[in-house]
Amino acid sequence: MAARTAAKASARERLLEAADELFYSEGIQTVGIDRVIEHAGVAKASLYNTFRSKEGLVCAYLELRFARRRDLVARTLTRFRAPREQVLGVFDALGETFTDPRYNGCAFARATSEAPENSAVRKVAEDCRAWLRDLFAGLLTAAGYADPDTLARQLLLLYDGAAQSASLDHDPSAATTARAAASVLLDTAPLTTATPTAQALRP
Repeated sequence: MAARTAAKASARERLLEAADELFYSEGIQTVGIDRVIEHAGVAKASLYNTFRSKEGLVCAYLELRFARRRDLVARTLTRFRAPREQVLGVFDALGETFTDPRYNGCAFARATSEAPENSAVRKVAEDCRAWLRDLFAGLLTAAGYADPDTLARQLLLLYDGAAQSASLDHDPSAATTARAAASVLLDTAPLTTATPTAQALRP
């Protein structure tokens, strides 16, 4: 029983690794399920027993990317103490992904552009975006900004723009540019009058 569980876990890992490589580099519609199975070196039954469908595999691939993004951001933010600097640190984490020679744009944007409306694939992408928006809003609240939700949406636009620029313009410095724009935005955004500590965070 234990050996069979280990084999199943191994097949899952190989399928996810193959999906991550192929879907990200070539697109989820371009890559057929048989190619993923061949690349992973597993039986077709392994895929359907584990993920049930190609959509299930695509969702698992995006959830893997989501987990990696959360981990990278969490590690990066440990370098900063003040919430305002942690906001800017999110752009530092983004910049790390741009240095990867295999960087091919935002995996979530690429996948949703190929997925039908109301698909499970779009739901995973929406969850990732909601997490990032909430992260910004939480840090902005801690830093004492008066309208953290609006400011979080503005920062998310900068984040998205940097990802597009890094891909379309082949510009790995796009995150640095977006970080500088975010810093200006934070400098001019109003702070609440009830948080004197936050006032001290303004440079």
